[in-house]
Amino acid sequence: MSRIERVDSLVPVPLQAPAPEYVDEKKLDTESGSDGVVVTEVTEAKIAEEAMLAEGEFTEAEYNKLKRKVDFILLPLMWWCYGIQQTDKTGLGTMNLYGLQASTGMVGNQYSLLTVVFYVAYAMFEFPSNIMLQRFNMGKCLTIYMFLWGIVVLSQAFLKNWSQFMAMRFLQGMFECTISPGFNLLIANWYTTREHSSRSLVFTSANAGWGVVVDLTMYGIARAAAKNPGGFEAWRGIAAFLGGQTLLAAAIAWFMLGTPNEVRWLSKREKLMANARVMSNHAGTDLTGRKTWKWEQVKEAFSDPVLYFQFVNAFLSCVVNGALTTFGTVVNQSFGFSESQVILYGIPRNVVSVLWFVVVGYTSLKVKNVRMYFMMLSALFPFIGLLGIALLPNSTAYKWDKWGLYLMAVTWVSPVPFVIPMFSAWALISSNTAGRTKRSVISSTTFIAYCTGNIAESQVMKAKDAPHYIPGTITMAVCMAAEVLTIVVWKFWLVYKNKQRAQAIAAEGLSPEEVDRKGQELGALDVTDLKNPYFM
Repeated sequence: MSRIERVDSLVPVPLQAPAPEYVDEKKLDTESGSDGVVVTEVTEAKIAEEAMLAEGEFTEAEYNKLKRKVDFILLPLMWWCYGIQQTDKTGLGTMNLYGLQASTGMVGNQYSLLTVVFYVAYAMFEFPSNIMLQRFNMGKCLTIYMFLWGIVVLSQAFLKNWSQFMAMRFLQGMFECTISPGFNLLIANWYTTREHSSRSLVFTSANAGWGVVVDLTMYGIARAAAKNPGGFEAWRGIAAFLGGQTLLAAAIAWFMLGTPNEVRWLSKREKLMANARVMSNHAGTDLTGRKTWKWEQVKEAFSDPVLYFQFVNAFLSCVVNGALTTFGTVVNQSFGFSESQVILYGIPRNVVSVLWFVVVGYTSLKVKNVRMYFMMLSALFPFIGLLGIALLPNSTAYKWDKWGLYLMAVTWVSPVPFVIPMFSAWALISSNTAGRTKRSVISSTTFIAYCTGNIAESQVMKAKDAPHYIPGTITMAVCMAAEVLTIVVWKFWLVYKNKQRAQAIAAEGLSPEEVDRKGQELGALDVTDLKNPYFM
């Protein structure tokens, strides 16, 4: 086993014996009657070693059978849970269509501040929540957070004023901050690097897929409320429905969600197979580094340009995301559509979005190195669509032209206009970053950018520009153009560094099998991607 020190050229130094700090002890505490707590120590390096030794014991057919089982059980659950989280977050815009502001006495920018406080809480609790996911049972942590935000969303059906909504939106942001980074960590623990993008796009496609179900349900709730004037208001019924679906999903996820070593629906042999299968990622197992926070990896993360590419990409995407999540329904209505038409005419976008997700996911799985090209394309179309909306006259005669441009702006990147470029970038964290602490830092920093971008929305969509928000629409178009340029530069940087790494490996004269084995060994010791010269 070797420990490789980082050098600027990525050329490995002579191998040395591993330093002790790379081997972490995993302690699992269990109650044992009146005798108190029995502490069982499991050496992470031993688990990784068992997985490496077992890698050749299983046939390709067995690996494929396990992959199908995981695809059948885990991915649908993640798809549903993620779709619920997105509809819980974006449901505020639909609630606004049906009188939320008037009913609660909101004035000026108070409605916009509901989005700001949500993302302030999201950013504040991102790092602490990621540490919790690293230290404790990931599946149970995610489920508890989901249950808590379900209660918060359900309670919104009974709120009376703006200050109550501000408090609940803060709590909602605090609890929802775990699901996106948590789900990306789950994908990294279950799937090989080549599969990360396609599987991530499966669960993020719920933005569109589950959005169809929820839009139809909210439309039905609104119609029912309209037939009963003076009864339970439509926006309150929508909040009750959204919170109820979240609590149901949390109850199911409690028994099903987790990493390979956490779930109950795998046998001991299948768990070993699942760990062996992902050893080729050169990032260890789902236990690697879990209990240890390594400050040297924190320092490395902030010296890695990839962190800043992720940050800028997320920020630019989420300026647009925040604006259209909160005001997209109002902008659509300003084209000349009624409240119910806004919901119904959003369904075709969802359907086309699902098809686009299928194209991107399937192509990314079958063709190497295309993810970033799809990211560029998925930021270019929103730029064209948003710019077109801003330049057309504010007349109902152009409502279908604007609807088509809005379709272009959001369909290619899902109803929430950042998912393809944003989530493909998040999948790159799982694929291209090793070292559990470093991965957590880059993930958390990216999600802080996600929050600050959404918070910046309040400065983009100003009340004085309602209902067309032309200055805000132009700003969103500029952000999309800047994102395209960011992704282009990022792509060139990664190609350059990969060539450097490949040249260094070639100079050693090792066989592909030896390179893979050394990469797995260092990954099992929680060595980062920059300090592991065989990380590919």
